[in-house]
Amino acid sequence: MDIDLIFRIAAIGILVSVLNAVLNKSGREEQAMMTTLAGLIVVLMMIIKEIVNLFDAVKTIFQF
Repeated sequence: MDIDLIFRIAAIGILVSVLNAVLNKSGREEQAMMTTLAGLIVVLMMIIKEIVNLFDAVKTIFQF
């Protein structure tokens, strides 16, 4: 796994956490929840891409 990916995921987590706190304190709980869900989807899309790459590598190793 690329260390850059870990830093990008951490940055998204920090940004989403800050936005969530600001929105919750301003009484916008629904927007806070949507922001959290959007951040989760972005991270999942990044991870799914890496999982696909892993499976492709494993498949290549075991092909005859």
